[in-house]
Amino acid sequence: MDRAAPRFTTLGCRLNAYESEAMKELVTAAGVENVQVVNTCAVTAEAVRKARQEIRRLRRAHPRATIVVTGCAAQTDPDRFAAMDEVDLVLGNAEKMRGETWTRLAGPDFIGATEKVMVDDIMAVRETAGHLIDGFGTRSRAYVQIQNGCDHRCTFCIIPYGRGNSRSVPAGVVVDQIARLAERGYNEVVLTGVDLTSWGADLPGGPRLGALVRRILNLVPGLQRLRISSIDSIEADPALMAAIAEEDRLMPHLHLSLQAGDDLILKRMKRRHSRADAIRFCQEARRLRPDMTFGADIIAGFPTETEAMFDNSLRLVEECGLTWLHVFPYSPRPGTPAARMPQVDGNAIKDRAARLRAAGKAQVATHLAAQVGRTHRILTESPRMGRTEQFTEVDFAADRPVGRIVTASVTGHDGTRLQAE
Repeated sequence: MDRAAPRFTTLGCRLNAYESEAMKELVTAAGVENVQVVNTCAVTAEAVRKARQEIRRLRRAHPRATIVVTGCAAQTDPDRFAAMDEVDLVLGNAEKMRGETWTRLAGPDFIGATEKVMVDDIMAVRETAGHLIDGFGTRSRAYVQIQNGCDHRCTFCIIPYGRGNSRSVPAGVVVDQIARLAERGYNEVVLTGVDLTSWGADLPGGPRLGALVRRILNLVPGLQRLRISSIDSIEADPALMAAIAEEDRLMPHLHLSLQAGDDLILKRMKRRHSRADAIRFCQEARRLRPDMTFGADIIAGFPTETEAMFDNSLRLVEECGLTWLHVFPYSPRPGTPAARMPQVDGNAIKDRAARLRAAGKAQVATHLAAQVGRTHRILTESPRMGRTEQFTEVDFAADRPVGRIVTASVTGHDGTRLQAE
């Protein structure tokens, strides 16, 4: 029973999910069997705790399997995972994407005959992984990694130490991959990475993200929808803003890395934008594209945050018209400057996070109510569910073909999703 196909547990972001799919291809090609791979996240202390909990669960469920731990938490704190009796091997973020790593693991005497930790200096990595996959997730939507790593050093963030410095996939490689996806019938492609707006800075000529978006849409006319996963709004270049205004196939939904709405907290976070910058960007993007919706990451209870400072973040939700919130209660990450700052009381953090989520829920309700009676083009993800161009989930009253873009009228909503005939 234990001689099973490799299985993957993925925690964290879309990029991790993308890389898990790429690893599956590498593991399958290498002929590795009976391995449980845990692709970890390091964005919060809670994410690391969940990874360790999952590792213990997997060992109980699969006592004879080889357990391999990789991902950002493994990269930033490999010794902590290597010290777990349940773990057989710890791989860094660069090592996990190399075919030779998995080829070696397929050998019968690999485990126990080599070091338990295979984690090199991620800052020395200069290129993105060469192994790219042609889409994953659903039959309708594919994710394409165009960039990895981050050159910024926000005081709360451990991710650059897990991902390394920013590296870009050349435009030609990206376009070729998306062309293959369109030929295979994918109607939507999502560009993904750690810091998308830094794409191109390390390439000859220093192209910007807007130029890549234009190139994709011009050279892949068969692609129905192009979506951007998450951006740093202060780094949005003029060509990207022009594409937002002029390219109907670029979806009117942006997820923004805002983090806070108070200028002093933003400065202490070492962010590159101000409160006014965030509001101005949202107003401009919505002027260019009136149907634009925004998601955003916001941290509750960052060190030194007073109630008045938090109120600035809370008001930003309405002032920017943020619809889809990702709220992160602050938790200190060892090795980051913010962990050494005066901390906010844990109960206050929980309360502020709850208030942010309530504000987000109210924004969602407002957005959903405004869609009733409107007609939307919806990409179907399952027979009874799809998403609008603004990434709003829609429930259908009857089955629809999966992976198609259908036109439907919105008849109502349940507070979370739209409903359509």
